[in-house]
Amino acid sequence: MTQAASDNSVLLTVEHMTMRFGGIVAIDDLSFEARKGEITAIIGPNGAGKTTVFNCLTGFYKPTVGRIALHHPSGMMLLERMEGFRIAHRGGVARTFQNIRLFGRMTVLENLIVAQHNALMRASAFTVAGLLGLPRYRRAERRAVDKARDWLDKVQLLDFADWEAGNLPYGAQRKLEIARCMCNDPLLLCLDEPAAGLNLRESAELNEMLRSIRDEQGIGLLLIEHDMNVVMGISDHIVVLDYGRKIADGTPTEVRHDPAVIRAYLGEDEEGDLPPMVSDTMEVQPEGTDDNAGTA
Repeated sequence: MTQAASDNSVLLTVEHMTMRFGGIVAIDDLSFEARKGEITAIIGPNGAGKTTVFNCLTGFYKPTVGRIALHHPSGMMLLERMEGFRIAHRGGVARTFQNIRLFGRMTVLENLIVAQHNALMRASAFTVAGLLGLPRYRRAERRAVDKARDWLDKVQLLDFADWEAGNLPYGAQRKLEIARCMCNDPLLLCLDEPAAGLNLRESAELNEMLRSIRDEQGIGLLLIEHDMNVVMGISDHIVVLDYGRKIADGTPTEVRHDPAVIRAYLGEDEEGDLPPMVSDTMEVQPEGTDDNAGTA
């Protein structure tokens, strides 16, 4: 790891988070930490509540109970008290979604420039400097283009800069979505099923890209993923949920051999014994709509 990635101080603290939808308890008294310079994965069977956790962290939902503290350089931020757009803008929390959300008719380069909209608006004095073509805006515009091209180079998409984003292969669109997040210099990058729909080669490339972001940028990454090859291959820390409750929390090795995790994924035989450990190759199907809607 680089020096930047070696600073693994706590970045996010979730304490006793509970999320109820009427009589349904989607998240039940969840506590965990995520650190800078580490990849933290949240895994669990279908309906475990993983996406609900992301929705609470990023302001789509306000948890019924609990505290979500972001240890920001400017001071502690309690995310449960902030609006979603402030969590992204002031807190530096970026997010991707299971369903890709690019501007398909814009070019690949334009997608990354649009991601820097807030910085460009400030430089333009909210359009005045931009309309007049003042030097401060032109400098900011050049910086935005340079940053966009730099990230395209990092994710090996620079040769596609002038393509419409919607015409990229699926795996390349996944990379572009992550690059778009990184153009905002996030402190915490939340990735919802980034390997969904990828083949083995694309998953391996994703693994390498996420390790590179962790090591070179020194930020925290929070990952929801069903592909255990991805989870076990790149995670520093894993939190396991089952029916909204945390059942395990530790390193990949610890989680892989945890009886509660094996039971949640594979069940027990008729005599109540755990089945043989097969989690090295364990994979589960993508989640249904309930968890994606945040109510599972």
